[in-house]
Amino acid sequence: MTEGIQHSQAEAGKRYDVFHTDCLARDVVDHVTSRWGVWVLISLRSHDLRFYELRESIQGISEKMLAQTLRALVQDGLLWREVEPTTPPQVTYGLTDFGRDVGEPLTELFDRITQRLSPSGAG
Repeated sequence: MTEGIQHSQAEAGKRYDVFHTDCLARDVVDHVTSRWGVWVLISLRSHDLRFYELRESIQGISEKMLAQTLRALVQDGLLWREVEPTTPPQVTYGLTDFGRDVGEPLTELFDRITQRLSPSGAG
């Protein structure tokens, strides 16, 4: 079973007032740029991961915060979620097309920062 909101082209082209507290786009930006949202999107950039794999790849995140972050990003349509009916259930997450579009600049930003901080990238 895969979950996630699909955004239509009409919604994608709609203009939002991001400075208004009721703005849908503002909520999505808040989730993406939250303390853990960025790391979830970057972690999923190259392949799908199960919940425990995400928890291990993002050091310092609690299970509760990971679950809350994943739930918000799935609701925003950035991630898909698939549950395999096993005992215990195996839950896998991956980026939707929208999630890849949003995550790409974050990954580029992360890559630029790490290159700049590395001894070979210092100027």
